Amino acid sequence: MSRHIRPAQAGTGLIGRGLDRRSFLLGAAASAGALGLAGCVTNDGGMSLAEAEKHYGAMPDKKFPIAAVDISQVDPKYFRRRVNYESDEAPGTIIVDNANYFVYRIEGEGKATRYGANVGREGFLWHGEAYVGRKAEWPTWTPPPEMIKRQPEVAKYARGMPGGPENPLGARTLYLYQNNRYTLYTIYATSEPDTIGTNLTSGCTGLLAQDMLDLYDRTAVKTKVIVMKA
Repeated sequence: MSRHIRPAQAGTGLIGRGLDRRSFLLGAAASAGALGLAGCVTNDGGMSLAEAEKHYGAMPDKKFPIAAVDISQVDPKYFRRRVNYESDEAPGTIIVDNANYFVYRIEGEGKATRYGANVGREGFLWHGEAYVGRKAEWPTWTPPPEMIKRQPEVAKYARGMPGGPENPLGARTLYLYQNNRYTLYTIYATSEPDTIGTNLTSGCTGLLAQDMLDLYDRTAVKTKVIVMKA
């Protein structure tokens, strides 16, 4: 079975909700070969609401403050937690479970850190294997030409939208590469808690900003990323 992402064929896509932050949703339409991945996941117990309020509270940052998450908009099953996860992958490997809206970071010894996520909408889901080619804090977002053709209203950002709270890439972004080429897919930080557990993007994967900071700080360039078939 193929374990490689085919290079993206189209650019970042809006979803018809107007030019608000959520609309600039990320990645590219692409297809990939089938991917099989064995893993047994069990719940080690969830985070209490009091713990969630602490974990997802407001955070200072180098450039811009990060707002607290309204946890009432997040199903508690998507709160960050450590779970049992049997895998042959090396510690640090990131696994995106499109079907269940989770991202796992393999910790070793049958454990993983699990984060709730949003994933690609119908027609934009992909699966395969990549790696983190680069990382960025408060990155600039630039719509690719394919997206500008589909939605001319974003042409004003053709030279880039500066990083900041309104930027769709959020506070931190991991850029996914294959064979030294950027696939146009990312794992990014979202400030929209009601998107967690939904099919929303053009193929990218969004985590709550506080979860993304946790994953970002523990992820090195060249880290393996496996995106499972939905």
